[in-house]
Amino acid sequence: MRASHSAAGFAAVLIMLGSSSVKAEILIGSAAPLTGQLAWHGEQHERGIQMAVSEINAAGGLLGETVEIVVADDYCDPQQAVAAANKLIADGVDVVIGHNCSGAAIPASKVYADAGVPMITVTATNPLVTDQGFPQTFRMVGRDTVQSEMAAAYLAEHRADRRIAILHDGQAYGQGLAEVTKAELNRRGVTEALYDQITPGGADYLDTVAELEAAGIEVLFYGGYQREAALLIRQARDHGYDLQMIGGDALLHEDFWLVAGPAAAGVRFVSVADPRTNEGAAPVIEKFRAEGYEPKGFTLYAYAAVEVWAQAVEQAGSFEPKAVAAALHAHEFDTVLGRIGFDEKGDVYGYEPFVWYVWQNGDYALLDPAKLTD
Repeated sequence: MRASHSAAGFAAVLIMLGSSSVKAEILIGSAAPLTGQLAWHGEQHERGIQMAVSEINAAGGLLGETVEIVVADDYCDPQQAVAAANKLIADGVDVVIGHNCSGAAIPASKVYADAGVPMITVTATNPLVTDQGFPQTFRMVGRDTVQSEMAAAYLAEHRADRRIAILHDGQAYGQGLAEVTKAELNRRGVTEALYDQITPGGADYLDTVAELEAAGIEVLFYGGYQREAALLIRQARDHGYDLQMIGGDALLHEDFWLVAGPAAAGVRFVSVADPRTNEGAAPVIEKFRAEGYEPKGFTLYAYAAVEVWAQAVEQAGSFEPKAVAAALHAHEFDTVLGRIGFDEKGDVYGYEPFVWYVWQNGDYALLDPAKLTD
């Protein structure tokens, strides 16, 4: 276990959990962005996996074997993700929990499919992740089509009389989210006033904000990650521009408020359901809190990914990857998310995948659907 709570403390090295006196042969690959602007993703991911594996080892291991974690930093980048995937395969992992960014998960999944190793992504929502037809690919969260439909329904039902813009960052997650939201909005008879792309990683988006204001845009749906979304809304507010922002599940992370500050207040977004509300998750949550860590965001989804893999191993009676993948498709599993399973594509079922949230007072809170009209 690491001594520091900072995301930078996660190194791309082999981490041993449980007994250190025995060389384990059972390896879980953990692939996530551990450095850079999406390190919040990586910290939640690693925390969830570490807790689940430590519990497995404390209980005597899995099928009598101690489990180790091999960590790889994919930087949320397609090329780095492929390199990380090849490293994990070379290390001999039996399963990979990750990758989190859709742009990383899509190319990495091909590497794992070629090697016959199961990949269980915790947060990648782009439909292509599971639409490629790889029987070893599984997803713990819902598809962008679901959250896009929710966003489009909100815009069509409550904001059709406003001038709407849809922006994305050109990356697999953001562009996919924006494209499906646009298509669904148009299907509902509403045409956006502006559809455009920004370049991620910019120091500011003042020109984009000025363009939106000049076009009379009142509502912005943004498809992309939290940093750019935060800069857009903060810079709009700094210029006295009363823009309403709607976003997707990337806005769940606390660095959205850290960058946007009070400008984030009132920003609504669709994201994954919070497993902390599940009564069955309470003992696990208390273990995290006893370590001084609040399991927000995707932490419990990463924990659940290890749960389903471990139960599939037990169902298969083997660590053999093909047998485990078959068990993942064939059975349902009791997890901190509830009782879940995977369909023929590898998409999860068994719980409501997305709900509405709103940012306020430095944190996000569930938004009562009845208040969507406000």
